[in-house]
Amino acid sequence: MKVCEIKKDIYWVGAVDWSRRDFHGYSTDKGSTYNAFLVIDDKITLFDTVRSEFRSDLLHNIRNIIDPSKIDYMVVNHVEMDHTGSLPDVLEAVRPEKLFCSAMGKKALLDHFHRPDWPYEVAAPGDTLSLGRRSVKFIETRMLHWPDSMFSYIPEEKLLISSDGFGQHWATSERFDDEVDLSELMSHAAKYYANILLLFSPLVRKLLERLKELGIEIDMIAPDHGLIWRSHVKDILEAYGDWAHHRSRKKALVIYDTMWHSTETMARAVGSGIEQQGVSIKLMDLKVNHRSDVIAEALDSRGLVFGSPTLNNGILPRMAALLSYMKGLKPREKIGAAYGSYGWSGEAVKIMNNYMKEMDFDVVEPGIRVKYVPTHDHLKECVEMGKRIGLAINRTGD
Repeated sequence: MKVCEIKKDIYWVGAVDWSRRDFHGYSTDKGSTYNAFLVIDDKITLFDTVRSEFRSDLLHNIRNIIDPSKIDYMVVNHVEMDHTGSLPDVLEAVRPEKLFCSAMGKKALLDHFHRPDWPYEVAAPGDTLSLGRRSVKFIETRMLHWPDSMFSYIPEEKLLISSDGFGQHWATSERFDDEVDLSELMSHAAKYYANILLLFSPLVRKLLERLKELGIEIDMIAPDHGLIWRSHVKDILEAYGDWAHHRSRKKALVIYDTMWHSTETMARAVGSGIEQQGVSIKLMDLKVNHRSDVIAEALDSRGLVFGSPTLNNGILPRMAALLSYMKGLKPREKIGAAYGSYGWSGEAVKIMNNYMKEMDFDVVEPGIRVKYVPTHDHLKECVEMGKRIGLAINRTGD
């Protein structure tokens, strides 16, 4: 992709990964980008690199602006390999005076690459680096989402280079938020938050508060994945505030897997009952909905209702995978319930209830179990359960 000047003498020089469809278990059905930024100043500085297979794209983009050997400084905001996989080759081409990273970043770089000879310079939280006409303020963002993570802020440009914060996995030829459909962009941003940062919501809240306390003015956010925010900075900051505080709306997901359609039939009945209470619903069959898409939909859903038949005294594998994955991300302030069919043992509802209790859900129903195939009366029970769930969702307010 062509280089893009995002501000005067500041360039996007990253790479677009059109074919990426999986990111350690997160479905990326529209690809991703690995953003890197080159600042031309008295001290020419490269912020972050790209995945190893895109090293030539990065170096080609840099060469379209300057000879890489003229770069003075490099900054590693985050050590994960989608941002540092090409680092050894780029360092060989650049041979910078200094390689800036956090204290934990230095440890992680040594553990990844085993190169004590690199010109490390530890950037302490709050340190300021002069580039000439511009400066860089380093902001520690430990565990957002790795121990080494930090942001780089250029106050003269009101530019926040935000590492994995505020990103999206979305491959586009456009570089800015106002060049694409905003609703689709926010959907990708929500999915990214739900699957990567949800677990760290308490730290996101503290970060947003700290940015206010520091009086940092931001008119552009340049994340390491996806589109650059220049027209909708306020929107994404407000969205992060909502997501970090687990704010939800009157919406319920009826999530299920099924063997011979009995649990699926129950799902439709439960959904009907919820809908009758004026609550928006979405039925999500795990055979056709990836767990990362379910998590994205769950981000603003107040109710989560799980359905699985019993298999080998347990639950179906896709449901087990979803619940295990969800438990790790720690969604909060959810109303939950479970249902399912069984043949002779029937443990599935109890297992799903236990998962929800471990996640501190408000489990409002003991759940409904149906032996083999539901009758009309069974489905009426499912509708009534859905109504009770809908009432519970409505009682929590907007």
